[in-house]
Amino acid sequence: MFHPALAPYRIDQFNAMGELFDLEVVFIFDNVRDHKFDQQKLRSQLHFKHSYLLNGPAGSKGRAIRYGMLKTIRRTNPDIIFGYEFSFTTQYLLLLKGLGVIKQKIGSTIDDSIDICHHVQTKMRYYARKYSVKRLDYLVVLSREVAQFYQTSFNLKGNQLIVSPILQAPERLRADRAKLETIAGGYTKQYDLTGKKVLLFVGRFIAEKGLAGFIEHVYPILLAHADLVLVLVGEGQQKETIKNLVENHALQNKVIMPGRFEGEELNAWYLCASGFVLPSTFEPFGAVVNEALIFGLNVFCSQYAGASYLVTQKNGLLFDPLSEESTLQGLRKFIDLLPTVKTIDLQEKPSLMASFKEELISEWGKLSYT
Repeated sequence: MFHPALAPYRIDQFNAMGELFDLEVVFIFDNVRDHKFDQQKLRSQLHFKHSYLLNGPAGSKGRAIRYGMLKTIRRTNPDIIFGYEFSFTTQYLLLLKGLGVIKQKIGSTIDDSIDICHHVQTKMRYYARKYSVKRLDYLVVLSREVAQFYQTSFNLKGNQLIVSPILQAPERLRADRAKLETIAGGYTKQYDLTGKKVLLFVGRFIAEKGLAGFIEHVYPILLAHADLVLVLVGEGQQKETIKNLVENHALQNKVIMPGRFEGEELNAWYLCASGFVLPSTFEPFGAVVNEALIFGLNVFCSQYAGASYLVTQKNGLLFDPLSEESTLQGLRKFIDLLPTVKTIDLQEKPSLMASFKEELISEWGKLSYT
């Protein structure tokens, strides 16, 4: 499997696949674009073969051509090869097969939300998708809704579509209870969160995440509720824009921006929050929704996020971040459901996510029958 880069939210999925198959993942980049993940720490958690292919030109937006792909294929001699998206990597695999250089079945992992399926970002992607889908043996997609789109729109067979969302194992993220509670307790004390309703966001400060628009919509609610605070964990291009909004709307005591975290230091933020918000206007999936649910948080989620299907009436609300009315009405309902932060106790926040392994085994098992 050729894959862009190792991200923490892919670890459990890859490890589970490694139990099913003789898996080797070949990473095309040494880190996720616009992120600074501790790769050494992430690699220490992997239970499958992995390697890197880093030589070759890399353009903008994660596009890359890598030298040595054919050599890698011949070294491993796999039965099935996966590229990713409709990338140059996937196109090269299809070219090799079309020329008869390789005989293996070819698949690709597609991180489309249903919104992206219907509103393709560029003409290049539109034509790359149209060309590729009818030539690929398998597509790995994030939801059954997306699988239905591809099956209907491109006349694919059910066994060509593998539904494999970006889910993580609750038992891994929640493993070190004492450490998580200690870190979260420190945050609670440092930022005076006890007795507050803490609405948490985790992610990059970029336009697609919709943070600026969200703050512009909801600042009257923040000001009207003395016990409500918004915690924005992350960093990015729009940091100064967000800081200016906070200052212009006199939100200095209502919005906390503690910086970027990962690992246990990040997970502890979920533990000392009341609820979670993802206001993205463009979001292929949104692994943070899964993380929030794992730590027992209800989620106020953009309808444009691929992970929105994880949100039900029992664990959150969906809203349209492009609509001020939808955002305000939804948030008013949502915050009424939120508890205030009290004693930090992981056991009081049971996971709202079931194990994904059985479904993953069933879906990836399709490779064994074709």
